[in-house]
Amino acid sequence: MAVKLEHLYKANSLFHGWKDTSIYSCLQGIMGSIYVDNSEEPVSAMAVLGDFCFMTGKPNKDLVLFEPLEVKPEFMIAIPKTKTWGDLIENTYGQRANKIVRYAIKKDQHQFDIPKLRQAVLSLKDGFSLEEMNEENYELCKSLEWSFAMVSQYETYDKYQQLGLGYVIKRGDLIVAGASSYSTYLDGIEIEIDTHEDYRRNGFAYVCAARLLLECFTKNKYPSWDAHNEISVALAQKLGYIFDHEYDAYEIYLGS
Repeated sequence: MAVKLEHLYKANSLFHGWKDTSIYSCLQGIMGSIYVDNSEEPVSAMAVLGDFCFMTGKPNKDLVLFEPLEVKPEFMIAIPKTKTWGDLIENTYGQRANKIVRYAIKKDQHQFDIPKLRQAVLSLKDGFSLEEMNEENYELCKSLEWSFAMVSQYETYDKYQQLGLGYVIKRGDLIVAGASSYSTYLDGIEIEIDTHEDYRRNGFAYVCAARLLLECFTKNKYPSWDAHNEISVALAQKLGYIFDHEYDAYEIYLGS
């Protein structure tokens, strides 16, 4: 049985030491949810935000099988705290669980070069413009499959305006790339970067990300970065982040 936890502090010890800002968002009650095996004295827990499910504590098959309303009805990314959780995921879902590697970026060490970031923003090619994630751009991103993740965790523009930060690159009225908050926690944001496939290899991700980082520094918000692939790691390092470690995750395809 999986129970949505109302008194979030009861899960603090289960997630202690896990440096992922999506977990912070859930524990702080800003966005996302915590599910547990027992609401009074939980020993197993799952933090859910967007497509991501972080599993910790004593491995629990009910939590592994649970399909939170917050995730897409057909897909979620499960991140086990331990190998025992990972084994349980594999044994439960079999071929429907695709094991992948993700890349953690250090959150307490970095080498950000502010003048270099400012220069990156100025390097945008002629014919393109850099804009804030205003209401028009929010709605455009929300309407397109490739850019949806940049605003997907903010149900309305008002919510995004309250909690989110982001920039897009446009060619005329067309959005071609963007860097935005995937999620928000008390001290910062988790960054999401996307580029339309027709406009990749133009340095747009670098420009957008540099502008977003500068805005985060102005607002005293930490721009957290977690990489899906080695290309993302390379971009993070170019911006001044420091790679930490690889970790296992599972793409789980729900349903029969």
